[in-house]
Amino acid sequence: MMVQQEKYCKESLVVKTSRIFPIDTNNHNTLFGGKLMSYIDDVASISASRHSRSDVVTASTDSVDFLFPISPTDSVCLESYVTHTGKSSMEVFVKVIAENLKTGERRLAATSFLTFVALDENGKPQRIPKVIPQSEEETMLYNTAEQRVKIRKDRREHSKAFANVISTEMPWG
Repeated sequence: MMVQQEKYCKESLVVKTSRIFPIDTNNHNTLFGGKLMSYIDDVASISASRHSRSDVVTASTDSVDFLFPISPTDSVCLESYVTHTGKSSMEVFVKVIAENLKTGERRLAATSFLTFVALDENGKPQRIPKVIPQSEEETMLYNTAEQRVKIRKDRREHSKAFANVISTEMPWG
């Protein structure tokens, strides 16, 4: 299959808006962080698939920075798109905007960066198109991506070294 050479960030844009229901909240009456993290991985994986037009796997979640709590009077809108690409990997940015449904006030509630790898029909990494930023936000994220890639590589090496000394034995037996 011929890989398209380049795609715009906006071609991978995914927008998901949800209401916050009591079942989605924690003991502080705010959106449960795990629920938001599930939403984030969901939209980011769709962005990665749109960009690569292939199956993808989550390689890492750099961070989920919770900036403001999201309450049951809010809706939550997630926007994700591919901001940077390697040979088979894609960095996806997700921003989470909470909107008070009574006042209309909107605030950036969380941000996240995830990395996905595109897979071919045999489950092996496959080449993907480069990404082209257009907006000011896309350009800023694209221009700062190499710093995040380096941090990711360093963190992965640290995690591998750490894994070599962590026990997999059951603590009770």
